[in-house]
Amino acid sequence: MSPARAARAAELLGRVRAGLGAALFGQDALLDEVAFALAARGHVLLEGLPGLGKTELVKTLAALLDLSFKRIQFTPDLLPGDVTGGLLLEEADGRRTFRFQKGPLFAHLVLADEINRASPKTQSALLEAMQERRVTVAGESHPLPDPFFVLATQNPVDLEGTYPLPEAQLDRFLFKIDVPSVGVDVMTRILRERRRGAIPTPAPALGPADLAELFALTDEVYLSEAVARYAAALVDATRPTSPAAPEAVRRYVRFGASPRAAVALAEAGRAAAAAAGRPTVDFADVERVAAPALAHRVILAHAARLDGVSGRDVVAATLKAIDPTRHVLPPETV
Repeated sequence: MSPARAARAAELLGRVRAGLGAALFGQDALLDEVAFALAARGHVLLEGLPGLGKTELVKTLAALLDLSFKRIQFTPDLLPGDVTGGLLLEEADGRRTFRFQKGPLFAHLVLADEINRASPKTQSALLEAMQERRVTVAGESHPLPDPFFVLATQNPVDLEGTYPLPEAQLDRFLFKIDVPSVGVDVMTRILRERRRGAIPTPAPALGPADLAELFALTDEVYLSEAVARYAAALVDATRPTSPAAPEAVRRYVRFGASPRAAVALAEAGRAAAAAAGRPTVDFADVERVAAPALAHRVILAHAARLDGVSGRDVVAATLKAIDPTRHVLPPETV
């Protein structure tokens, strides 16, 4: 990848990042990670209390990308067919036939709002769509639009009327991002610049051709063997049975991250490098995306809840325990 193409990737992502920054104030780390996930073509789970701008963030992203957008409001009575679509019986010319009626999942960008309000059965309706980019109904597969992103929001699981997402579904999200509250300065700016809190609809920042170019440029970012081994070592160290596992992992983790997590770490690292305008992934890129890519994939033991230890705490301990310089390989001999 040439420096010029690396700079082009940074310029394209910079447009999206600037548009998001104009919509949500004081959330720089959050917006960076959403931009990384876009470049890596991954799904995102946003967790935070109501009123922090999660829904507005997703709506703004859809407007910036000029993509088809659907919002699904997850509720306890929502059924899987309400999400994926189903068969309709039609009569024409005296004959009855079944026709597949597409559900709201058939859009480029889908907002699964308050996903943890729905039952686990309905939540699982997204599994095939998120992994395979298709929906199977009555034995027939229907491809979803390309590109296809799910950005889901959820409130903390200890609130009444919520259902924790199953581990298999959490693993389909490239990132799980905690949406923090903002301080006095940011709230003051919101009150002065946003009447009734309304966020203005932005003009599109990337067209379909620009988005396809961004994906192609991100794919060109080079991942060296040394950095790949470092990412693999981080994932391996999240497993309690690994010799490299730090004390926090052995004490607080039941099951570590899967190979899918290593793939997510590598792809997110490429996106972080592209956003910085660099043609290769370095150790800092992997470290930058480790928490949002790995924390939700670590299954914690009961002791973690008792001691107030989170998945991000475990990932932080793992980053401290694994020295990236140990995975730099000697130059290949010719």
